[in-house]
Amino acid sequence: MSLFESIDNTVNTRENWALRRRKGIPNNKRLFVLTCMDERIPVEHALGIQLGDAHIYRNAGALVTDDVIRSATLTTNFFGTQEIIILLHTECGMMTTTGEKVVEALRERLTKEGVNFDQVALDPAIPQLKIPKAQLAEWFRTFEDVDDAAVQQVKLLREHPFIPKSVKIHAYIFETESNTLRRPRERLSEQVSTAPKPLQPAR
Repeated sequence: MSLFESIDNTVNTRENWALRRRKGIPNNKRLFVLTCMDERIPVEHALGIQLGDAHIYRNAGALVTDDVIRSATLTTNFFGTQEIIILLHTECGMMTTTGEKVVEALRERLTKEGVNFDQVALDPAIPQLKIPKAQLAEWFRTFEDVDDAAVQQVKLLREHPFIPKSVKIHAYIFETESNTLRRPRERLSEQVSTAPKPLQPAR
């Protein structure tokens, strides 16, 4: 390769990186990752990906919210994404409380500060977007079982009309205690024998 060709390739690579949305270039893995905002999840390391490989969305609990659907809709319909991975984790903060307790604590704090809790806009850019008081606790989306939550998130995305049926959707659990991944409802520790068993003849 000549010096000119080498330099030109470098320039083209940099241009494609900077202008990939304008040029319609998808991320390297054609992948969208939904994961928790928890600082203990090393997303790239856990999934074996690098910068540029995926669109990564973090929120509290790795839950499918309206804004996740918004982002997933764009990446799958217009940015070339063909696969979605949902990555929840053990010891998630969203399992430590309930929506009712969150609402109660927020209401108490805002009242002390002289703010009318019931008049707070959920989205400052869309002030008309309001959740009925009776459903506000549900909006925070706490859960009790991380495995059930993972399965439910796949179902919510899979059944949403905005997400193409051709998109592959998977969920995994990142175990903070071992820094490893597993599939939902497949705890390896529950399958490993801790009692001696008779030896079987080799086949």
